[in-house]
Amino acid sequence: MERSTIAIKVDADTFVGTRDGIPRILDILGRFGVKATFYFSLGPDNTGKAVRRIITRRGFLRTSLRLNAPALLGPRTLLSGLLIPPPIIGNRLADTIRLTARLGHEVGIHGWDHVKWHDLLPWIPKKMIALELGRACALFEEVMGRRARTAAAPGWTVSADSLEIQDSMLLSFCSDCRGRTPFYPVVDGRRFGTLQVPTTLPTLDELLGGGIVAEREAVDRLMGLVGPGLNVHTVQAEIEGKRYAPHLASLLDRLTGTGARFVTLGEAADEAKRATVPVCRLTMEEIPGRPGRVAVQGKEWSEPGPAAGEP
Repeated sequence: MERSTIAIKVDADTFVGTRDGIPRILDILGRFGVKATFYFSLGPDNTGKAVRRIITRRGFLRTSLRLNAPALLGPRTLLSGLLIPPPIIGNRLADTIRLTARLGHEVGIHGWDHVKWHDLLPWIPKKMIALELGRACALFEEVMGRRARTAAAPGWTVSADSLEIQDSMLLSFCSDCRGRTPFYPVVDGRRFGTLQVPTTLPTLDELLGGGIVAEREAVDRLMGLVGPGLNVHTVQAEIEGKRYAPHLASLLDRLTGTGARFVTLGEAADEAKRATVPVCRLTMEEIPGRPGRVAVQGKEWSEPGPAAGEP
Protein backbone atom coordinates (compact mmCIF):
# COMPACT_ATOMS: atom_id res chain seq x y z
CA MET A 1 0.00 0.00 0.00
CA GLU A 2 1.28 3.48 -0.91
CA ARG A 3 2.58 5.44 2.06
CA SER A 4 0.94 8.75 2.98
CA THR A 5 2.87 11.89 2.07
CA ILE A 6 2.12 14.97 4.18
CA ALA A 7 2.79 18.60 3.31
CA ILE A 8 2.10 21.19 6.00
CA LYS A 9 1.17 24.63 4.68
CA VAL A 10 1.23 27.48 7.23
CA ASP A 11 -0.68 30.70 6.51
CA ALA A 12 0.09 33.85 8.50
CA ASP A 13 -2.66 36.42 7.88
CA THR A 14 -2.13 38.98 10.64
CA PHE A 15 0.53 40.85 12.60
CA VAL A 16 -0.28 39.02 15.84
CA GLY A 17 -0.36 35.66 14.05
CA THR A 18 3.08 36.28 12.60
CA ARG A 19 4.52 37.70 15.82
CA ASP A 20 3.09 35.20 18.30
CA GLY A 21 1.82 32.22 16.33
CA ILE A 22 4.69 31.57 13.94
CA PRO A 23 7.36 31.07 16.67
CA ARG A 24 5.10 28.58 18.43
CA ILE A 25 4.46 26.65 15.21
CA LEU A 26 8.20 26.66 14.45
CA ASP A 27 8.82 25.15 17.87
CA ILE A 28 6.26 22.38 17.34
CA LEU A 29 7.56 21.54 13.87
CA GLY A 30 11.11 21.49 15.22
CA ARG A 31 10.18 18.95 17.87
CA PHE A 32 9.05 16.53 15.16
CA GLY A 33 11.76 17.39 12.63
CA VAL A 34 9.13 18.49 10.07
CA LYS A 35 9.82 21.11 7.40
CA ALA A 36 6.79 23.07 6.20
CA THR A 37 5.86 25.77 3.69
CA PHE A 38 5.01 29.16 5.22
CA TYR A 39 3.08 31.92 3.47
CA PHE A 40 3.31 35.41 4.96
CA SER A 41 0.97 38.37 4.45
CA LEU A 42 3.42 41.22 4.02
CA GLY A 43 1.41 44.44 3.85
CA PRO A 44 -1.04 46.23 6.16
CA ASP A 45 -2.94 44.22 8.75
CA ASN A 46 -6.47 45.44 8.02
CA THR A 47 -8.20 42.73 10.06
CA GLY A 48 -10.64 45.27 11.52
CA LYS A 49 -12.18 45.79 8.07
CA ALA A 50 -13.20 42.12 8.00
CA VAL A 51 -16.16 43.12 10.19
CA ARG A 52 -18.10 43.59 6.94
CA ARG A 53 -18.14 39.78 6.57
CA ILE A 54 -20.87 39.68 9.23
CA ILE A 55 -23.12 41.05 6.49
CA THR A 56 -21.48 39.72 3.32
CA ARG A 57 -20.68 36.12 4.37
CA ARG A 58 -23.44 33.94 5.73
CA GLY A 59 -22.28 32.06 8.83
CA PHE A 60 -19.19 34.22 9.44
CA LEU A 61 -20.33 35.51 12.83
CA ARG A 62 -21.39 32.06 14.06
CA THR A 63 -18.08 30.53 12.94
CA SER A 64 -16.08 33.31 14.61
CA LEU A 65 -17.90 32.89 17.89
CA ARG A 66 -17.44 29.10 17.90
CA LEU A 67 -13.68 29.64 17.54
CA ASN A 68 -13.70 32.50 20.05
CA ALA A 69 -11.94 34.64 17.44
CA PRO A 70 -11.93 37.80 19.63
CA ALA A 71 -9.79 35.99 22.21
CA LEU A 72 -7.53 34.45 19.55
CA LEU A 73 -6.83 37.75 17.82
CA GLY A 74 -7.14 40.27 20.62
CA PRO A 75 -8.79 43.70 20.57
CA ARG A 76 -5.90 45.48 18.86
CA THR A 77 -6.01 43.14 15.86
CA LEU A 78 -9.80 43.34 15.65
CA LEU A 79 -9.52 47.14 15.39
CA SER A 80 -6.43 47.18 13.13
CA GLY A 81 -7.11 49.12 9.96
CA LEU A 82 -10.49 50.21 11.30
CA LEU A 83 -9.76 52.39 14.34
CA ILE A 84 -6.02 51.70 14.69
CA PRO A 85 -3.44 52.38 11.94
CA PRO A 86 -2.44 49.01 10.45
CA PRO A 87 1.17 47.85 10.83
CA ILE A 88 3.05 46.74 7.72
CA ILE A 89 3.70 43.13 8.68
CA GLY A 90 6.71 42.48 6.46
CA ASN A 91 8.53 45.55 7.74
CA ARG A 92 7.80 45.05 11.41
CA LEU A 93 8.36 41.29 11.52
CA ALA A 94 11.07 40.73 8.93
CA ASP A 95 13.20 38.89 11.50
CA THR A 96 10.44 36.29 12.01
CA ILE A 97 10.21 35.65 8.28
CA ARG A 98 13.97 35.31 7.95
CA LEU A 99 14.11 33.01 10.98
CA THR A 100 11.56 30.71 9.38
CA ALA A 101 13.73 30.33 6.29
CA ARG A 102 16.90 29.99 8.35
CA LEU A 103 15.36 26.99 10.14
CA GLY A 104 15.03 25.23 6.79
CA HIS A 105 11.39 25.92 6.00
CA GLU A 106 10.08 27.11 2.66
CA VAL A 107 8.67 30.66 2.63
CA GLY A 108 6.42 32.45 0.16
CA ILE A 109 3.94 35.27 -0.34
CA HIS A 110 0.42 35.31 1.11
CA GLY A 111 -0.45 38.61 -0.51
CA TRP A 112 -0.12 42.26 0.45
CA ASP A 113 -3.42 43.30 2.06
CA HIS A 114 -4.99 39.97 3.08
CA VAL A 115 -8.44 41.33 3.92
CA LYS A 116 -8.71 43.45 0.76
CA TRP A 117 -7.84 40.49 -1.50
CA HIS A 118 -9.99 38.00 0.39
CA ASP A 119 -13.09 40.18 0.45
CA LEU A 120 -12.88 42.28 -2.70
CA LEU A 121 -10.90 40.44 -5.39
CA PRO A 122 -13.81 40.15 -7.90
CA TRP A 123 -14.12 43.95 -7.89
CA ILE A 124 -10.41 44.87 -7.88
CA PRO A 125 -9.19 46.16 -11.27
CA LYS A 126 -6.49 44.08 -12.93
CA LYS A 127 -3.88 46.83 -12.55
CA MET A 128 -4.58 46.99 -8.81
CA ILE A 129 -4.21 43.20 -8.49
CA ALA A 130 -0.81 43.53 -10.18
CA LEU A 131 0.09 46.31 -7.75
CA GLU A 132 -0.93 44.21 -4.74
CA LEU A 133 1.24 41.30 -5.85
CA GLY A 134 4.03 43.62 -6.96
CA ARG A 135 4.22 45.25 -3.52
CA ALA A 136 4.31 41.86 -1.82
CA CYS A 137 7.05 40.62 -4.15
CA ALA A 138 9.14 43.75 -3.66
CA LEU A 139 8.99 43.59 0.13
CA PHE A 140 9.64 39.84 0.11
CA GLU A 141 12.77 40.42 -1.96
CA GLU A 142 13.85 43.21 0.40
CA VAL A 143 13.38 40.96 3.44
CA MET A 144 14.80 37.74 2.00
CA GLY A 145 17.34 39.05 -0.53
CA ARG A 146 15.83 36.94 -3.30
CA ARG A 147 12.71 36.63 -5.40
CA ALA A 148 9.72 34.66 -4.20
CA ARG A 149 9.34 31.17 -5.63
CA THR A 150 5.76 30.58 -4.53
CA ALA A 151 2.56 32.36 -3.49
CA ALA A 152 -0.76 31.42 -1.90
CA ALA A 153 -3.90 33.49 -2.44
CA PRO A 154 -5.52 34.93 0.71
CA GLY A 155 -8.66 33.00 1.59
CA TRP A 156 -8.17 30.64 -1.38
CA THR A 157 -9.65 33.42 -3.52
CA VAL A 158 -8.67 33.68 -7.19
CA SER A 159 -9.79 35.13 -10.50
CA ALA A 160 -8.64 34.77 -14.09
CA ASP A 161 -6.85 38.10 -13.70
CA SER A 162 -4.99 37.04 -10.54
CA LEU A 163 -3.86 33.77 -12.15
CA GLU A 164 -2.69 35.61 -15.26
CA ILE A 165 -0.60 37.98 -13.15
CA GLN A 166 0.84 35.09 -11.16
CA ASP A 167 1.87 33.45 -14.43
CA SER A 168 3.78 36.62 -15.33
CA MET A 169 5.69 36.40 -12.03
CA LEU A 170 7.38 33.15 -13.16
CA LEU A 171 6.63 31.38 -9.88
CA SER A 172 7.54 27.72 -9.56
CA PHE A 173 4.11 26.86 -8.14
CA CYS A 174 1.18 28.32 -6.20
CA SER A 175 -1.16 26.98 -3.52
CA ASP A 176 -4.30 29.02 -4.11
CA CYS A 177 -7.06 26.46 -3.85
CA ARG A 178 -8.65 23.35 -2.42
CA GLY A 179 -8.54 20.07 -4.27
CA ARG A 180 -7.21 16.57 -4.72
CA THR A 181 -3.87 16.61 -6.49
CA PRO A 182 -1.42 19.04 -8.16
CA PHE A 183 -2.81 20.39 -11.45
CA TYR A 184 -2.74 23.20 -13.98
CA PRO A 185 -5.84 25.41 -13.68
CA VAL A 186 -8.43 26.49 -16.22
CA VAL A 187 -10.70 29.45 -15.38
CA ASP A 188 -13.37 30.72 -17.78
CA GLY A 189 -11.92 28.53 -20.52
CA ARG A 190 -8.41 29.97 -20.09
CA ARG A 191 -5.56 27.63 -19.19
CA PHE A 192 -2.83 28.95 -16.89
CA GLY A 193 0.75 27.79 -16.64
CA THR A 194 1.60 27.95 -12.94
CA LEU A 195 1.20 24.63 -11.15
CA GLN A 196 -1.34 24.55 -8.32
CA VAL A 197 -0.65 22.41 -5.25
CA PRO A 198 -4.02 22.48 -3.47
CA THR A 199 -4.93 21.99 0.16
CA THR A 200 -6.54 18.55 0.30
CA LEU A 201 -7.66 18.29 3.94
CA PRO A 202 -10.12 20.47 5.89
CA THR A 203 -8.62 23.09 8.18
CA LEU A 204 -9.05 22.99 11.94
CA ASP A 205 -11.14 26.16 11.95
CA GLU A 206 -13.50 24.61 9.39
CA LEU A 207 -13.99 21.50 11.53
CA LEU A 208 -14.49 23.45 14.76
CA GLY A 209 -15.95 26.76 13.56
CA GLY A 210 -18.26 25.01 11.16
CA GLY A 211 -19.57 22.78 13.93
CA ILE A 212 -18.54 19.66 12.02
CA VAL A 213 -16.85 17.95 14.99
CA ALA A 214 -16.27 18.59 18.66
CA GLU A 215 -12.83 19.84 19.64
CA ARG A 216 -11.78 16.51 21.16
CA GLU A 217 -12.63 14.74 17.87
CA ALA A 218 -10.83 17.06 15.45
CA VAL A 219 -7.51 15.21 15.22
CA ASP A 220 -9.32 11.88 14.85
CA ARG A 221 -11.32 13.31 11.95
CA LEU A 222 -8.19 14.59 10.21
CA MET A 223 -6.40 11.29 10.67
CA GLY A 224 -9.39 9.50 9.18
CA LEU A 225 -9.16 11.66 6.06
CA VAL A 226 -5.44 11.13 5.44
CA GLY A 227 -4.98 8.76 2.53
CA PRO A 228 -2.20 7.33 0.39
CA GLY A 229 -0.33 9.78 -1.82
CA LEU A 230 -0.10 13.53 -1.21
CA ASN A 231 -2.09 15.12 1.62
CA VAL A 232 -1.82 18.90 2.09
CA HIS A 233 -2.97 20.33 5.41
CA THR A 234 -3.19 24.08 5.98
CA VAL A 235 -2.34 25.36 9.45
CA GLN A 236 -3.12 28.95 10.45
CA ALA A 237 -0.82 31.03 12.60
CA GLU A 238 -3.81 32.59 14.35
CA ILE A 239 -5.36 29.19 15.14
CA GLU A 240 -2.74 26.45 15.65
CA GLY A 241 -0.17 29.06 16.61
CA LYS A 242 -2.26 30.10 19.61
CA ARG A 243 -4.91 28.28 21.63
CA TYR A 244 -5.07 25.27 19.31
CA ALA A 245 -1.33 24.54 19.23
CA PRO A 246 -1.85 21.22 21.10
CA HIS A 247 -3.98 20.00 18.19
CA LEU A 248 -1.09 20.52 15.77
CA ALA A 249 1.32 18.73 18.09
CA SER A 250 -1.11 15.83 18.49
CA LEU A 251 -1.65 15.58 14.73
CA LEU A 252 2.08 15.53 13.98
CA ASP A 253 2.66 12.96 16.71
CA ARG A 254 0.09 10.63 15.23
CA LEU A 255 1.24 11.17 11.65
CA THR A 256 4.86 10.45 12.48
CA GLY A 257 3.68 7.36 14.33
CA THR A 258 2.16 6.01 11.10
CA GLY A 259 5.46 6.42 9.25
CA ALA A 260 4.11 9.18 7.01
CA ARG A 261 6.60 10.97 4.79
CA PHE A 262 6.76 14.77 5.17
CA VAL A 263 7.59 17.11 2.29
CA THR A 264 7.39 20.82 1.61
CA LEU A 265 4.97 22.04 -1.03
CA GLY A 266 7.96 22.81 -3.23
CA GLU A 267 9.12 19.22 -3.00
CA ALA A 268 5.58 18.04 -3.77
CA ALA A 269 5.47 20.36 -6.79
CA ASP A 270 8.80 19.08 -8.11
CA GLU A 271 7.63 15.49 -7.72
CA ALA A 272 4.36 16.27 -9.52
CA LYS A 273 6.19 17.86 -12.46
CA ARG A 274 8.13 14.65 -12.99
CA ALA A 275 4.85 12.83 -13.59
CA THR A 276 1.79 13.54 -15.72
CA VAL A 277 0.02 16.63 -14.34
CA PRO A 278 -3.70 16.96 -15.06
CA VAL A 279 -5.35 20.14 -16.32
CA CYS A 280 -8.51 20.87 -14.32
CA ARG A 281 -11.20 23.47 -14.03
CA LEU A 282 -10.93 25.88 -11.09
CA THR A 283 -14.09 27.53 -9.79
CA MET A 284 -15.17 29.45 -6.70
CA GLU A 285 -17.43 27.21 -4.60
CA GLU A 286 -18.72 26.83 -1.04
CA ILE A 287 -17.17 24.09 1.10
CA PRO A 288 -18.30 22.70 4.47
CA GLY A 289 -17.36 24.76 7.49
CA ARG A 290 -16.07 27.88 5.71
CA PRO A 291 -18.22 30.99 5.17
CA GLY A 292 -18.11 32.31 1.62
CA ARG A 293 -16.61 30.69 -1.46
CA VAL A 294 -13.12 29.37 -2.13
CA ALA A 295 -11.29 28.19 -5.25
CA VAL A 296 -11.95 24.47 -5.75
CA GLN A 297 -10.34 22.03 -8.19
CA GLY A 298 -12.94 20.60 -10.53
CA LYS A 299 -13.05 18.02 -13.29
CA GLU A 300 -10.23 17.43 -15.72
CA TRP A 301 -10.40 19.70 -18.74
CA SER A 302 -9.69 18.91 -22.37
CA GLU A 303 -9.08 21.76 -24.76
CA PRO A 304 -12.03 21.91 -27.18
CA GLY A 305 -11.26 20.49 -30.60
CA PRO A 306 -12.31 22.05 -33.91
CA ALA A 307 -15.99 22.40 -34.63
CA ALA A 308 -17.65 19.97 -37.05
CA GLY A 309 -16.46 20.56 -40.61
CA GLU A 310 -13.30 22.44 -39.53
CA PRO A 311 -9.85 21.00 -40.28
